[in-house]
Amino acid sequence: MLDVPLREVSTAVYTFPTDAPEADGTLAWDSTTMVLVHVTAADRTGIGWTYAPPASADVITGILAEQVRGRSVLDIPGSYQAMARAVRNAGRPGIAACAISAVDVALWDLKARILDLPLHRLLGAVHDRVPVYGSGGFTTYDTDQLTAQLEHWVDTQDIGRVKIKIGQSWGTDDKRDLARIEQARTVIGDDTELYVDANGAYQRKQAIRVLAQADDFDVVWFEEPVSSDDLDGLRQIRDTVTADVAAGEYGYTLTYFERMCAAGAVDCLQADVSRCGGITAFGQVAAVAAAHHLQLSGHCAPHLHAHVAAATTNLRHLEWFHDHVRIEAMCFDGVLDPTGGSIRPDPDAPGHGLTVHTQDIEPYRVA
Repeated sequence: MLDVPLREVSTAVYTFPTDAPEADGTLAWDSTTMVLVHVTAADRTGIGWTYAPPASADVITGILAEQVRGRSVLDIPGSYQAMARAVRNAGRPGIAACAISAVDVALWDLKARILDLPLHRLLGAVHDRVPVYGSGGFTTYDTDQLTAQLEHWVDTQDIGRVKIKIGQSWGTDDKRDLARIEQARTVIGDDTELYVDANGAYQRKQAIRVLAQADDFDVVWFEEPVSSDDLDGLRQIRDTVTADVAAGEYGYTLTYFERMCAAGAVDCLQADVSRCGGITAFGQVAAVAAAHHLQLSGHCAPHLHAHVAAATTNLRHLEWFHDHVRIEAMCFDGVLDPTGGSIRPDPDAPGHGLTVHTQDIEPYRVA
């Protein structure tokens, strides 16, 4: 009875304006696009999504749907392999990987709902709660906006780790970067961990100088100080600074993560379920990290990561990213509460426990 074939795969694309202009060291944006996937079998529906251009929906409907339709809902590894092979000529990294990620998450959600299990129980939970860090602090924020966001995380939600963006305009205004680091430390006090993210904006020696000048402010996490493609540069910085160096959010293939780990480039590996290939691939990435004695941190999209994070032995934490937190609260019932610095996947709701607000988000639908 449980071994039923997947019947339908459908997509919808939504674009949500930001609540204020957002930018990091290397990119600015005023909206975020979500590609939402529904998969159905018997009388159950699974939901997955990715944050990617609408073209990802075309990959799902034009290439991936025929690879998974008719397969057993229990056969997720087989479906994943079929999708990965089908995009060979389309190009796996980027849009195609995001498309695979969304379908893979939906398949896991469907399987858990059919088995009437919370997804983290199906995956094999090892953590009751998953640590998070507040993330935003965009370079477009003025002093008041940055203060308000930091105070919300630390004072209202009692989150003990926060991250701001630095690397203003491709690293051309590091004086402002340092001023914002000082402001953040002043606002959050001495007991909250301070993280910074340059999004690859700096040059190698520049990144080392900036963190040295910020030494009084106890930065403990330095994310993408240089491009994540510059493995030698990441390793050089890692060997020099006291903060943990992190990267990996742009990983689309398992080989990418293996090369980063083998190069000694990071103290903590990052991966993004919405990009790396979904829940199936996230588990593989966790194994690669563990083989190199590294922890893994989930990048953005916290409700995509919550359940697989709870089932990841070498997890460090998840990114409670302002933009995606806001969008996921708009889109779904069942969103989680980070108060106290962690989230707890629903122990009773089947699947990932989320239900789409279809009518509420219809005005944002673009495809």
